[in-house]
Amino acid sequence: MRKLLSVLLNCLILGVLISSQAYAQKASNEAIIKMIEAFKKDNRGPYRDIRWFCIDGSVVLPQERCAELGGLQRARYKTEVEALAKTNHIFLGQILAKTKNEDLWDESFQQSRLKQYQLEQFLRANDNGWVNEKAQFYRGAYQTEDEDNWGIEFYTWLLEGDVRIDGHFFLIRQSAKDIPHATENNTSLSVRAISKEIADEYAPFMNLRIKIHGQPEASDIAKVEDFFAKNESKLNEELKGKFKKLTADMKLLFAPVNLSEFQVYIKKVANSSSIKASLNAFITNYANTNSVQERSVSIANLSLEIRNAVEAKLDAKSRLALIDISNKLETLLNQEAANWQPEKLRSQIQKVLTLTKAATGFGYLEKWEGEQLYKDLNWEGSQIRLKELGNYADVARRAVEWGTGMIRTTYFPIMNEYAGFEPLANGFIDEKVRASILLQLGSSASVLGDFFSMQAGFSNSVFKIENQSAMRGLNPGYAMGELVVTNESPETIEVVSNKIYIFNRAPADLKPVAGIATVSEGNLVSHVQLLARNLGIPNAVLSGENLNSLLPYNGKQVFYAVSNKGTVILKLATEMNATEKALFTKTARSEEKIRVPIEEMELSNPKILNLRDVDATFSGKISGPKAANLGQLKKLFPDNVVEGLVIPFSIFRQHFDLPMPQKGMSFWQFLSGTFKSTEQMTKEGKSENEVEKFVLGELETLQVAIKQMPLIPAFEAELKQMFKTVFGTEMGTIPVFIRSDTNMEDLKDFTGAGLNLTLFNVLDASKILQGIKDVWASPYTERSYKWRQKYLLNPENVFPSILIIPSVNADASGVMITKGVGTSSLTDVTVAFNRGVGGAVEGQASETWVIRPNNSYQLLSPSREHEFTYIPKTGGTEKRFTDYKDQILDQDKLASLRSMSKSLLQKLPEVGIKGPYDVELGFHNDKIYLFQVRPFVENKKATTSEFLRSITPTLSDTIVVSLDSKL
Repeated sequence: MRKLLSVLLNCLILGVLISSQAYAQKASNEAIIKMIEAFKKDNRGPYRDIRWFCIDGSVVLPQERCAELGGLQRARYKTEVEALAKTNHIFLGQILAKTKNEDLWDESFQQSRLKQYQLEQFLRANDNGWVNEKAQFYRGAYQTEDEDNWGIEFYTWLLEGDVRIDGHFFLIRQSAKDIPHATENNTSLSVRAISKEIADEYAPFMNLRIKIHGQPEASDIAKVEDFFAKNESKLNEELKGKFKKLTADMKLLFAPVNLSEFQVYIKKVANSSSIKASLNAFITNYANTNSVQERSVSIANLSLEIRNAVEAKLDAKSRLALIDISNKLETLLNQEAANWQPEKLRSQIQKVLTLTKAATGFGYLEKWEGEQLYKDLNWEGSQIRLKELGNYADVARRAVEWGTGMIRTTYFPIMNEYAGFEPLANGFIDEKVRASILLQLGSSASVLGDFFSMQAGFSNSVFKIENQSAMRGLNPGYAMGELVVTNESPETIEVVSNKIYIFNRAPADLKPVAGIATVSEGNLVSHVQLLARNLGIPNAVLSGENLNSLLPYNGKQVFYAVSNKGTVILKLATEMNATEKALFTKTARSEEKIRVPIEEMELSNPKILNLRDVDATFSGKISGPKAANLGQLKKLFPDNVVEGLVIPFSIFRQHFDLPMPQKGMSFWQFLSGTFKSTEQMTKEGKSENEVEKFVLGELETLQVAIKQMPLIPAFEAELKQMFKTVFGTEMGTIPVFIRSDTNMEDLKDFTGAGLNLTLFNVLDASKILQGIKDVWASPYTERSYKWRQKYLLNPENVFPSILIIPSVNADASGVMITKGVGTSSLTDVTVAFNRGVGGAVEGQASETWVIRPNNSYQLLSPSREHEFTYIPKTGGTEKRFTDYKDQILDQDKLASLRSMSKSLLQKLPEVGIKGPYDVELGFHNDKIYLFQVRPFVENKKATTSEFLRSITPTLSDTIVVSLDSKL
């Protein structure tokens, strides 16, 4: 018996261990999909049972009662739901009552759980309850009044003090639309969800559904009622009920706002706050104002006052009341803006400015961002030059892009994760945009853009999609190929070099493509953008609405062109004219390729160099241009460049003469033999795909072997000695950056930016030695090879040198181009920065400015990256998080960058380095550190193309437009 009990006990322990191990393993998307499908069919959905949760912490059966009053009755989650929360940090069927405030705020996961709650409300509205499809009727699962009471307590905790409101105004205000706290439901979400359900079941309603979804207005109520009357006999009882619900919700949504409702909230605002007087004055003045324009302006101005009040010293009760008023004002302004239909340009300009101010007040823009826009949007006078009108239209589009970027950066990580197991989640950000004032701002910006295009005599030509003036070219070029349009994460897509891709955002390690357009611009000077500009790859930014409109064209053969001034053409290849077809002759393409010069390389003296002994003349001979130019900068700007070591080409070549394991030849012979074989394969008529597959396979073998090769002992000893001599300490005691530096970078017509490996903040001596081999191997990756292959005639002749410099834990870092990237002006300077190290180069959504010759500054885009890289003294990297409430580059930093640009343009030509320049740099304690300088390379074929010039007519400086012009 004892033995049997022992066996049973062991089995029980083993079962517990197996169970806990299963829960510890992250669930796959496939497993979550099955779980969700099961919940939809289950009368209890994601819930196990119902219990009383008592004040003393006890949990009792529903038919029992807690010992003390104050307990709450609600459902318990199924075991697998709790497990999913632990393994994947995914929370299904969340019930708020009894949830800890800190758990929902979920600070260590950047408020993930709160955002998931919001996303689930969207899914429930658009998918008949989603995981709660049948559990909607599970009586007692949760109580509405308990959820409301919990919401009030949550916001009282959340808004007490300044810690959580600081930097989180946007998220908190958005959450108040979804988290119950004794306020009305999100009616606009309900309208869009029900109209979608009706259209999905009854196709004739689709056109009206599109209208409601895209440009809703009060007149749509009559259209829905008329449609229902004409089609009632064809509808089943369920659809009839949905039509009645839709009509009722639309009447509620577009009902005139009862200003007396505001008094309920105003009473909660502290009498000591000056905003109270403004609120009362608003109600009085609003009721006595007949002008829709004046009413809209007053709402926008009040929204800014409210935001300032919420972010100032104020008690939690007042803050919550003001946030609720702010959300009501957005609904009200959406109604007013829909009715504000300007007839003249002056009024349209005023509308754009007004809605931009409102977007700031409602949190879609930071206050300092809004102030930068107001300067460019606040136009006075009776006329405007046509060029200035074009710039004004660009600024209006930026306001929309920045606002939608705020939504995207806040919710995209969660939306993207959910999209892996629930495709409907992909519509969440679009829903947020359409429910916001940004929909009206985007429409107003489009009207302005269309008016400018008409006056200028040119416009985009993108199939026949609506609001295509929101599409703006970044890099000039043209391409023909299959169009790939996707809402999926770009990291999950295997790109092909002859296709044109439209993503939400470009991956940092993008392989060669024929053309690209993204919803998220990233920044103008990331490595991907510079490569695209260098190779003449057409590149544009578009709106989320544009992307959705282009989905039907996925898989079509298209012609795509972007002009030097940003005009975009996208049409079916079958519609190309003779001029466009002539652009794609083989002769024209073959002229693009160049040869890497190797004749002057010095490979006979394998010695490590002190960066102080290196200058620009070493480039392409002893080291790559990265080390050579940094050595030159060290001579010219000794206080702005750290010390460094350079491992020249010769040491790489020395190691490549070592025998390659199991191959019976040296590394060099293996590499040379690989490309001789490709020549033979080509002569034998093998296809490009066959040749490429063979090369990539051999290069992968080579990469693995390089990473495992033994370093020559004499080299190791010299490195350790030089480390001590140059850096003043033993190797392994200070962290360093290990940067690749090949002979195929910064050629006259090819930049090679970001193609090879840089290792951040390596401390351990053994990791430094391994890092050298990893950097040597990086030019043989698939991505690096494909980019080189696209432009170079001899991509096999790549020689890597290495630059080793001490880590600088930059407060902010980025890229400076000593030219106007968007304006092409040689007197402008373009800078893009992010917080931390490695800013701008990896395609981050960076804070980007153009610095004018008169020391004026224009913000092209704010940063939209919550995450940045921090490098500790202990080595490695950490991801830290920031907000957007303060600009990265203040006026002093911008002035310092302008001064540094002038110095570079003055001094570098004297030593043979021609501009304009692409400079990587950073600030640490307000001091500039220079990390790299290279020529800024553009594609001459794209910039001088007669065809690209022809699609953007030149604008005369003398043409003016009256502000009284009719739209």
